[in-house]
Amino acid sequence: MLSSGTASICVALFRRQRSSHKTLAQMNAPRPLFPIFANTARGVVLAAACATLGGCIGNPFKDAKIDPASPVAPEVAKLSRENGKQPTFASIPNVPKDIRPAPQYGREAGRLAAAGEALERATAPETWTLQGTDAFAATALKQAGPAIEAPVAGDSEAFARAQRERATPPPPR
Repeated sequence: MLSSGTASICVALFRRQRSSHKTLAQMNAPRPLFPIFANTARGVVLAAACATLGGCIGNPFKDAKIDPASPVAPEVAKLSRENGKQPTFASIPNVPKDIRPAPQYGREAGRLAAAGEALERATAPETWTLQGTDAFAATALKQAGPAIEAPVAGDSEAFARAQRERATPPPPR
């Protein structure tokens, strides 16, 4: 048996509980730079494998049968047997000659930007003034017509009473 001083050292060296301290190898463990892409790459490889194996099954359009009861069956059969006209490189039209050159688009864009900046400078908040508004207010009041008098407190009760007297109750059932 160990002495009490040695026993305490042994217990400290071999703890039953896991220590919260990490070793240098655990702290500096190598990790991938982009762990999300590792899973994405695995998914892409899996999808490619499925597509490759799916291509081995066969051509579903070649083996498909036409329902004879369908109203479009004769036309579908006729069109599926015909070889359509395929486009060629010769069928691509020539470059049009009646359009403006590319640098002119840039010049027009510059002119448009300059006009926009000039408009912003002309309509900036510091350019507006409120002088001579009396003539404007007088014209607006003239166009609005005569002023309406404010209602008196008793007018609304008298109006409501007159409407109740005028109203006819619904007929009995």
